Amino acid sequence: MAGAARRRDGQIAQERMLEEAMTAIAEDGLAALTMSKLADRLGTSGGHILYYYGSKDRLLLEALRWSEEQLAAERAALLRRRVTAARKLELFMELYLPRGPRDPRWTLWIELWARTPSNEDLRTAQEEIDAGWHADLGALLAKGVEQGRFAPTDTAARASELLALLDGLSTRVVLGQRDADRTRALERARSAAALLVAHR
Repeated sequence: MAGAARRRDGQIAQERMLEEAMTAIAEDGLAALTMSKLADRLGTSGGHILYYYGSKDRLLLEALRWSEEQLAAERAALLRRRVTAARKLELFMELYLPRGPRDPRWTLWIELWARTPSNEDLRTAQEEIDAGWHADLGALLAKGVEQGRFAPTDTAARASELLALLDGLSTRVVLGQRDADRTRALERARSAAALLVAHR
């Protein structure tokens, strides 16, 4: 029992580190996040954080995984909802897009994208996370076609195209580019989706 309690305490400690890292990124930006500053926020030492994660890169990757696991649960709940296929697609796009320029998940994504060519762990994690989004969107579109809500189409191809579009829109929002806030990004995503996935 004592061993189980220690493992549970360790899990809680790790989750708190990841949550605090995401909060720090949202408040101050990724560049300002250091292991020592994160340790100060947590009331612990940098060595304690390194014990669990080994490096800042590993901490950032696990923070992204943790955030994406929460979104995967939200996607699963979304796919079970009793709403029209068109409404479900809109909710999916809303979930995918960043909340604004300081969205910590998307800030992390942009930082890690630049590192994936030279980091096998990051590349593998990115592929796994992307595959989850692609599979869920493809299933959503296929269900819409099956129900006669969307015109017959190559749902896997449409899912890839929509996700590429959403990635581009999301990057513009996070970078704070002119005329690229979340509201406009959603409008553009809806317009593009209507062209890519014809509604009946």
